[in-house]
Amino acid sequence: MDQSRTKKEALEKLFDPKEFLKTYYSFDSTSSEKNDILMFLLRNFFKTFILGILHSKPDGVKGNTLIRIGGVPSILELLSACESSKEIIITQNRARNCQELQKWLKKEPGAFNWTPVVKYACELEGDRKKWAEKEEKLRRTVKQVLECDVTKFNPVTFASLPPADCLLICHCLEGICKDLSTYRAALKNVSSLLKPGGHLLMVTPMKCSHFVVGQHKFPCLFLEKEVLEEAVKEAGYDILQFEVTPICHPASLVEHEGICYLVASKGKGKEV
Repeated sequence: MDQSRTKKEALEKLFDPKEFLKTYYSFDSTSSEKNDILMFLLRNFFKTFILGILHSKPDGVKGNTLIRIGGVPSILELLSACESSKEIIITQNRARNCQELQKWLKKEPGAFNWTPVVKYACELEGDRKKWAEKEEKLRRTVKQVLECDVTKFNPVTFASLPPADCLLICHCLEGICKDLSTYRAALKNVSSLLKPGGHLLMVTPMKCSHFVVGQHKFPCLFLEKEVLEEAVKEAGYDILQFEVTPICHPASLVEHEGICYLVASKGKGKEV
């Protein structure tokens, strides 16, 4: 059986999205590393989607459509994005993640509690008390939640999507691609969704071999800074920001050397 198919099937059967969110995305007093990583990401998204636009910086991002390519059912990456994008389309590589996101969007019982994270995002924007308004604005801005396989050359799901002004890839490709050639091909595949001159944002664990959810260990493609930079440039991008926090999750959860936050622009006229 093909290795990539085996990995995908294992993720689908064993990956518990609610347990993942509880482990990696909840603010609590038991893991300062986790809190610090979440704040690192929230601050960077705030700078990109709000401060960058306010001060007309080249790495500021806004537009009509943002497409989020994700491997985890998180809304954290979208809290600032909904202030500078008119519509957000979310794609996920497994059905259970789509279901988990829909629970929060539809305010269904058992949905993950994002309130502490939303309050911190609002605090960055200047008013922590507007967290409920922020949640509703994000719900209105998200127009679709789709399941797709980004490793396919021409995913059917993508056919009806509008050209994106921003492509946001978070904790996805490294978890489902079996090797670097598959990773580079997948990055080129999804880059076809982005307008020339549009922006790519990536959140990626660096030098990561695996991550743990519950009792299960999931493999991750080992990526070094130079390899990631080369893949992004090969896909037709000019890198504007490449920041890595040395803060790591406990080794019992993730074997890695920090989290990367990358912003790049798609060169006009470049083929991907």
